[in-house]
Amino acid sequence: MDFTLQQPNSQDVKVKLLLTGGHQHTLYLKPDDPLLHSLMTVIVARSQKQEAALSYLFQIPIEQGRAALSFPSEHLIALVTEPPVYWQQPEARKPEITAILASEYVQINNFLTVEEHKLLLDYVFQKESAFVPTSTSTGDDDYRRSMILYSFPEFSQLIVNRIQAILPDVFRKLNLSLFPLAEIETQLTSHNDGNYYKIHNDNGSPDTATREFTYVYYFYREPKGFSGGELVIYDSKIENNFYVQADSYKMVEPYNNSIVFFLSRYLHEVLPVSCPSKAFADSRLLL
Repeated sequence: MDFTLQQPNSQDVKVKLLLTGGHQHTLYLKPDDPLLHSLMTVIVARSQKQEAALSYLFQIPIEQGRAALSFPSEHLIALVTEPPVYWQQPEARKPEITAILASEYVQINNFLTVEEHKLLLDYVFQKESAFVPTSTSTGDDDYRRSMILYSFPEFSQLIVNRIQAILPDVFRKLNLSLFPLAEIETQLTSHNDGNYYKIHNDNGSPDTATREFTYVYYFYREPKGFSGGELVIYDSKIENNFYVQADSYKMVEPYNNSIVFFLSRYLHEVLPVSCPSKAFADSRLLL
């Protein structure tokens, strides 16, 4: 324990012992005298109900050593010190409270009609040779493995129109206010055996900073030829004015002909896909 003397230049501290039964005795001690520390320790321990620290015998020489004042520590009630001596209470460490910001998403089934879904699948299978390996905006190796088709005008406008039609309902479900959209991006991605996309967000680089909202449309032929590929959307917390990943998350199943909406700033990942046949037609497809 640390004790502070209010007037550190004082040579002696006048200490009045107040004992049970109305007894008292005055001592003059040096500020660094171990006895002063012991007396203060007893008072502090009693105030904190540390009973185990209060059971020992004080034997204090008095009258220039011709006598001794002896009393059990339990009989010490209080001290009067002049100049004042104060106990330096350690600052209580405030628990670090980090607010978890829950990530919300909306998943809508049967996004396309049965006929539109079939036409899109047939179109993608015919375009297999036009798919190219994906990359990331940061250029990191082994961060993303999949194949992508950037241009598919035969279907991109259909997708955009369908999204625009349901956005008001999506924003309502997410308790968001509508805002004007400058662009809705479209690209076709194929995940086959061993493909994945590690933790990232969709607006974390200078060329993607204006993205506000992300959508993912899942489609594939049935019976389903792959497993895995779940979308993991992490909750967030704020550290040093940045959104960072929390330990909690939402797991989104890539249901056939369903579309998912969430904020682009959410950290998310695509878990590895297992596709035993390795056939392109058995891939997990998305827009």
